[in-house]
Amino acid sequence: QVQLTESGGGSVQAGGSLRLSCAASGFTYRSYCMGWFRQAPGKDREAVATIDTDFSRTYADSVKGRFTISEDSSKRTLYLQMNNLKPEDTAMYFCAVDTSGGSTYGCSHNYWGQGTQVTVSS
Repeated sequence: QVQLTESGGGSVQAGGSLRLSCAASGFTYRSYCMGWFRQAPGKDREAVATIDTDFSRTYADSVKGRFTISEDSSKRTLYLQMNNLKPEDTAMYFCAVDTSGGSTYGCSHNYWGQGTQVTVSS
């Protein structure tokens, strides 16, 4: 079955860095239609960084220049490097994948991990 296992979350001070990892198994791995999302208490889930069907990277405006999404197909792992973290980055972070590989309309992430908590203190 499809499994997405996130790791790398934790508590850091503002200005610090973390690297999240998402190990994927149970489906045909593709180096696209994968992404990171986050949800803070009382807020809607938002897309943080995604790899789209054309392999392009899309970032939320709030993280541009600070976060970098990457993947390693040999390890079937998706990463999110987060630098210069801010208190407003505090949230549960989830990785997600479109196991069908997307369509002409883009990616529709149908499987989600359990999440990893990121807490940034000021």
